[in-house]
Amino acid sequence: MHFTRQDIDKLDHIYKINFVNSLSGYKSANLIATRSFEGISNVAVFSSVVHYGSAPPILGLVLRPTTVPRNTYKNIKDTGVYTINHIAQNMVEDAHHTSAKYPLNVSEFSKTKLEEEFRNNIFSPFVKQAPVKIAMKFLEEYFIKANDTILVLGEITDVFVNDDMLAEDGFLDLTKSQIASIIGLDGYAISGSNTRLGYQRPILK
Repeated sequence: MHFTRQDIDKLDHIYKINFVNSLSGYKSANLIATRSFEGISNVAVFSSVVHYGSAPPILGLVLRPTTVPRNTYKNIKDTGVYTINHIAQNMVEDAHHTSAKYPLNVSEFSKTKLEEEFRNNIFSPFVKQAPVKIAMKFLEEYFIKANDTILVLGEITDVFVNDDMLAEDGFLDLTKSQIASIIGLDGYAISGSNTRLGYQRPILK
């Protein structure tokens, strides 16, 4: 099969968004949790979390255009903090339901079996069931003119992980806790194994 840009533009809307969203391959599956100053927690599934550096530790998050209310974005901008929570296999159905659009005054925690958890006086909630929990502090944002999306950069302030996932060299083995990844918009995959290769140097003849 060969698709030109013109072919893609002509595709049925649902077919096109499924197709294009699948092209980038496996994506991280995360729940972003926030809380408003009124004390209402929000949690939503995202597949756009990306590593941006280790010193300082920075993760990026892409948010869709704010042409409609975006509770996650509003809470991040209002409070300056949020959490990133990995999705394990037994959380997939509830995590996916958080993509439903609830009003700002309705917490997705109340509509699913996901449980909010507060740790170490951190304002934003964590997802209790998540094997990896990351507390974030908002740093900066960039408006992407090409499609009106927003790249949010945040600094990692706290990390909580299941003990058995952490290797002696700092490698976090996500397979130990059956962490999910996302394919396209609604496909979830669980990796059963991983292969680690050593640091590579040029081959000198």
